Amino acid sequence: MIWSVLPADEDLLDRAVRRFGAGNGAAAFVPAPGALAFVAADEDGLLGWCWGHVLARPDGSSMVYLHHLEVAEQNRRRGIGRALLRAFMEAGAEFGATRMFLITGEANAGARHLYETMGATVATQGPTVNYWFPLTKRTGGTT
Repeated sequence: MIWSVLPADEDLLDRAVRRFGAGNGAAAFVPAPGALAFVAADEDGLLGWCWGHVLARPDGSSMVYLHHLEVAEQNRRRGIGRALLRAFMEAGAEFGATRMFLITGEANAGARHLYETMGATVATQGPTVNYWFPLTKRTGGTT
């Protein structure tokens, strides 16, 4: 069963965050504008999850960014990742998004197969390089 995480389901997302080792912060994430999260669970517990955001674009359109999709190793190849991805994509479309993007490792053959069989195409702008920046608040003054 796939559950859409709504503000009333903060506990469900907290459990998924703990289960899949993603830290904490569900209380701030769930009510954030454009936040999307889904959890796959059955009577035996949590099977997988995914989360991301709806992003507004300067041209007035929107797109969705899938930041993370994970299925517990013992539950892979059972259609759970596909169901999570489908739920995420449908929710994005309901928000009015017309495109979705994500990043995965080149060697992650299982994920790449899933994405390509779900209709994804590799970005045409060529190889990409991802950067992470640490952000800190400045105190006093303006730039």
